[in-house]
Amino acid sequence: MARPDARRYSYAPPCSLGDGRLIANHSHKIGGRTVTITQKTPNHDWDGKSGDNWVTHQLRLDLMLEAFGDAAMKAAAVEPGEHILDIGCGAGVTSFALAERVGSGGHVLGADISPQLIARARADAPDHTPVDFQLADAATAPFPQGVFDLLFSRFGVMFFDDPAGAFAHMRHGLKSGGRLAFVCWRSAQDNDWVRLPMAAIRDIVPPVPADPMAPDPFAFADPARISAILTDAGFDEIAITPFDAIIPYGHGTTRDEAIDDALELAFAVGPLSRAFAGQPDDIRARAAAAVRTAFAARPGETSVLIDGAAWIVTARNPGG
Repeated sequence: MARPDARRYSYAPPCSLGDGRLIANHSHKIGGRTVTITQKTPNHDWDGKSGDNWVTHQLRLDLMLEAFGDAAMKAAAVEPGEHILDIGCGAGVTSFALAERVGSGGHVLGADISPQLIARARADAPDHTPVDFQLADAATAPFPQGVFDLLFSRFGVMFFDDPAGAFAHMRHGLKSGGRLAFVCWRSAQDNDWVRLPMAAIRDIVPPVPADPMAPDPFAFADPARISAILTDAGFDEIAITPFDAIIPYGHGTTRDEAIDDALELAFAVGPLSRAFAGQPDDIRARAAAAVRTAFAARPGETSVLIDGAAWIVTARNPGG
């Protein structure tokens, strides 16, 4: 089986600022006005600790997110022979699953800002699979226009500084009538992987109020905001559907091992890891005991089973 010609999707990467950030300028018509995107992406942390943590915990994180990605792919209605851009592809698990669906006549391009995750994706790519990976910020990278049947993302689109501008830019990569499908988190209060540990430490380290409009895992918690962003970006036929799943958080051969593993994961990835950055050991020890108690109250034998809540979002590029 011949490997698809990835040159069709090649592009010059955005200019580097020399400090781990990327910058690119693009202008688009958005909501009747011209907007110039000059985006500095703070991906220096994805060159370091964040990228390393996701690679270290990749298998557990992919298991945690699997049901949500599968639901988004079902909503996307992927067809054999299609060409897909996987936005925020991480270590490539979703890209590989999409490639299985499009078959040898299609192609998947995975894009992510983490060098470590792109390196893992390239290393794990099976031979003769119609998939390639690019280190790129999908919000600004100059992808070729009008070549993709589908823009897809599993939890990779909530972090844009200018979300309407980012989606408008990515929409130009779609064919006329092409589709958008992604899954994003609902509110933090609906998601135990954040709610449980953050509630447990509330009296140990008071939480810092979050800006609901800032780039964040829960930036798309409000469906009205999602709809407004996609409308401004030029999409139509927008549909936003709730999706709930039980998340297997952490893993172990016994219940105690599973709880300990969930505790380790909570401190390594997500808001708890940021809340305790630089905190003294005694504070961290108190917090660990409180969070472990919270996880121990949840069911599960080889994983801590917690509630997860997301939106499945689909839309279409007009025309076609």
